[in-house]
Amino acid sequence: MAATEAVSGWLRRAADSDVWWSFKRSPLTVSAAIVSFLIVAAAFLSPILAPHTPFDPATLSLLDGLKPPVLVGEGGEWRFPLGTDEQGRDVLSSIMYGTRLSLLVGFASVVVAMVLGIGLGLVSGYVGGTLDAIIMRVADVQLTFPAILVALLIDGVVRGLISVQRHDEIAIYVIVGAIGLSFWVQYARTVRGSVLVEKNKEYVQAARVIGLAPVLIMLRHVLPNVMGPVLVIATINLGLAVITEATLSFLGVGLPSTQPSLGTLIRLGNEVLQSGEWWITVFPGVTLALLVLAVNLLGDWLRDALNPKLR
Repeated sequence: MAATEAVSGWLRRAADSDVWWSFKRSPLTVSAAIVSFLIVAAAFLSPILAPHTPFDPATLSLLDGLKPPVLVGEGGEWRFPLGTDEQGRDVLSSIMYGTRLSLLVGFASVVVAMVLGIGLGLVSGYVGGTLDAIIMRVADVQLTFPAILVALLIDGVVRGLISVQRHDEIAIYVIVGAIGLSFWVQYARTVRGSVLVEKNKEYVQAARVIGLAPVLIMLRHVLPNVMGPVLVIATINLGLAVITEATLSFLGVGLPSTQPSLGTLIRLGNEVLQSGEWWITVFPGVTLALLVLAVNLLGDWLRDALNPKLR
């Protein structure tokens, strides 16, 4: 009973908040949220919703290969509404499964970057001194390189240390780590700046007086007050992480063909694009563009909604 009342109270406060009011009055943001929800739901429910299991060889037939979308050209079948590739895989099902992998990589990469960046930012801002200088100089050096190059470097180092077969087995973990390590700088610099402001406030000084350990002060008191900007960065970085993974997979250094993401599907379709089978690469590309655009629009709205100067 108490839990139900707590949840209902939280829902009432959320419905009366400025953030919810800002969300409701923006049709573009509502549309972006709907598109994001539909794509995410279709992706993570793909084992249930997908009409076929596209990456099970037992279910494929070469006789179904290169069928066009049903509403575009002759020869299409309603079993494959968006057509098939050269191996007879349903493009719609492939997109749903591929989007799930892209989102998993994107979410996991953002979590890795957040944990690393927030931790280093808290330590750098709260401790200061030589440790602060070292962490920020490392961040400055990494900022001189585009994220895609950092991810390529990390992936290349791993490929040089292990065999190709072993790399394909752990490819998703390698790509998550590579993208996460290329995005931590934004979190660290943002958190450090906020911590430099927060650590001189009265509530932090009071925590020091009563003898709390620095780790507890950082995690229990400082961290909750610096999470607003971090959530905005995480939302925007989700789209960037999906784009980075798609770029790496398109270049052939991301997820293998046995674990196709949207980038891998676009690369495979691009190989037969000149033969006229445009649907194999266009539909995954459109899905990727819609997903990233919707997430970025939500990130822009969240940034404005959490900015007190714009209220």
